[in-house]
Amino acid sequence: MQHFSNPIPLTLYVHIPWCARKCPYCDFNSHEAPGDLPERAYVDALLADLEQDLPRVWGRRIDSIFIGGGTPSLFSANALERLLSGLRARLHLRPDLEITLEANPGTVEQGKFQELLAVGINRLSIGVQSFNPDHLRRLGRIHGRREALRAAEAAHAAGFDNFNLDLMFGLPEQTIAQAFADLTDAIALEPAHLSHYQLTLEPNTLFHKHPPLLPDDDQLWEMQERCQERLAASGYAQYEVSAYARPGWRCRHNLNYWEFGDYLGIGAGAHGKLTDPAGGAISRLWKLKNPRDYLEWAGTPQGIGGDTVIAEADLRLEFMLNALRLTAGVSVHLFSERTGLSVARLEPALALARKRGLLADDAAAIRPTAWGQRFLNDLLELFMSEGQTHAGMG
Repeated sequence: MQHFSNPIPLTLYVHIPWCARKCPYCDFNSHEAPGDLPERAYVDALLADLEQDLPRVWGRRIDSIFIGGGTPSLFSANALERLLSGLRARLHLRPDLEITLEANPGTVEQGKFQELLAVGINRLSIGVQSFNPDHLRRLGRIHGRREALRAAEAAHAAGFDNFNLDLMFGLPEQTIAQAFADLTDAIALEPAHLSHYQLTLEPNTLFHKHPPLLPDDDQLWEMQERCQERLAASGYAQYEVSAYARPGWRCRHNLNYWEFGDYLGIGAGAHGKLTDPAGGAISRLWKLKNPRDYLEWAGTPQGIGGDTVIAEADLRLEFMLNALRLTAGVSVHLFSERTGLSVARLEPALALARKRGLLADDAAAIRPTAWGQRFLNDLLELFMSEGQTHAGMG
């Protein structure tokens, strides 16, 4: 049994599964939107879903809310206001709560952003991905360069001090100069936060089935290095593998994931992770993925897709999968606080990682070196159980 000495932070993720169009690289639980979105029915389902989960988190405070998808900006401001009112009535919320909404540049305009701010959304995550018209077409995006630029400008004009731009590199047939030009455009729009990450071909996507021609490893590494230098010179500090922020604007919600905090997940296919100190266990809970099934069964036992306790043997790797993404690392003691296990479980792997130069030589912290960040998968393998390592090598 694990032993937990400190309270675990708790956040809420809300999933809205519909998109205007499914992108060929996307492996999220997203579905092309029907003619009329069932906004009222879906908000009712979300609140019923939450009420079923409430006994698991009685008395605990919610530190952030993230509304993701799909494309949540397809929902009207009225529907989102009704959702947020329902959440406020049912949850104990942090006074300075961060509430993020994912937005597609092709589905919003300045008036919509003003409405979102008025109902309580105080952070946007805008899925630009690229400013290059050809690359946007190849990615299946419904917006063009002009809409991408307008979305960021509209966020500023509406009064959003805090917004993120999602930007990918390593796109089909993308040159180093084109990747750098995309980043230059993004920085010029002055977001508080930038997510800059490499396109990967995920299973069960169209790109995986029909792979496009991508830049080679040397090109990818040069793209990443040049862009990281530019981000640092422009005042964006890297705090996670793909996350960069101006001072004071790191994403609280994502930090909670990376620091192995708890989170509720409501919505079609949403996942949650919850710690039960009294029972000495950490569980993962997820909901039915298909929106039609979810609408029918949310808030009932049939609406739960799965509920499982994380085995102690798996906790070491699960913790590291998140914590090692942080460039500054975490305190060694956070492992015990968040998993309930003794730090002694880590010591052999920590010693080996430090010896190989993958972790900093710091007894008080678990912090990847630049080498460890570059070869993160090699570092993570050191924290796998024997069975997991063999399975991964198959």
